Amino acid sequence: MPRVKRGNKRREKRKKLLTLAKGYFLNKGKLYRAAKEAVDRAGNFAYVGRRQKKRDFRRLWIIRINAAARLNDISYSRLVSGLRKAGLELDRKSLADVAARDPQAFARLVASAKSAHA
Repeated sequence: MPRVKRGNKRREKRKKLLTLAKGYFLNKGKLYRAAKEAVDRAGNFAYVGRRQKKRDFRRLWIIRINAAARLNDISYSRLVSGLRKAGLELDRKSLADVAARDPQAFARLVASAKSAHA
């Protein structure tokens, strides 16, 4: 089997990885093995974090909608159920935005949800 020295490819690969590790603490930004471990670990955290962000925002929207709904004498679950029965397909992001920015419009939505739920 012929000998493979890799040449430029190895240097390019290592340089790319060390660029990703730029600014890391102590050896993690300078030495290849430590940098590789740190970059792999950071990538795993980033992957998980992108999914957690979606959960966190959904929780925030639900909290905002519930707070605004309680001001209008209705619970979150009854509001969402009533909106669904009324045929108003609003996602939680836009509903939370309406609740925060336009209380009168949100009150109208609550009224339609109450009438559909009753």
